Amino acid sequence: MTETFFKPNEIARERLTIPATLYNRCRLMLSRCQYEHVFVPIRSMQMQSVIDEEEVIFVDNQAYAVRGGQGGRLIMLAWVFRYDQHRDDLTEPAQIELVYYHNDARDLHQRLIGEFGKALELAEKRQRENGCDPKGKKVLPFRD
Repeated sequence: MTETFFKPNEIARERLTIPATLYNRCRLMLSRCQYEHVFVPIRSMQMQSVIDEEEVIFVDNQAYAVRGGQGGRLIMLAWVFRYDQHRDDLTEPAQIELVYYHNDARDLHQRLIGEFGKALELAEKRQRENGCDPKGKKVLPFRD
């Protein structure tokens, strides 16, 4: 099964950090999976995240669109990992670029700091019990 996501026009971008525990958990989940990405539902926010080597995209499960005969969910924001910024300690916050694809992206980011951690904890438990979810992803541009 492959899920399709639309990447709207970028509204803004800013550099900031996320807690080390979130970044480390993302890296661990990905390393334990034989696929290129891991899907993590964030049910408390009706969102889904997709972790891959370069970024974590956050998708609104309620926002569905169709373009060019393709249907998919809209990406609201992304955390792009900054590999050019080295961390000397696993407890240091991780540098990211927060990419806004929606006007409410900054507010969503603030909520995700807490809710994504809870979702990762649940996903880790399920991953230990059942293995990695074998879904595929496809990201398409969504232009007005």
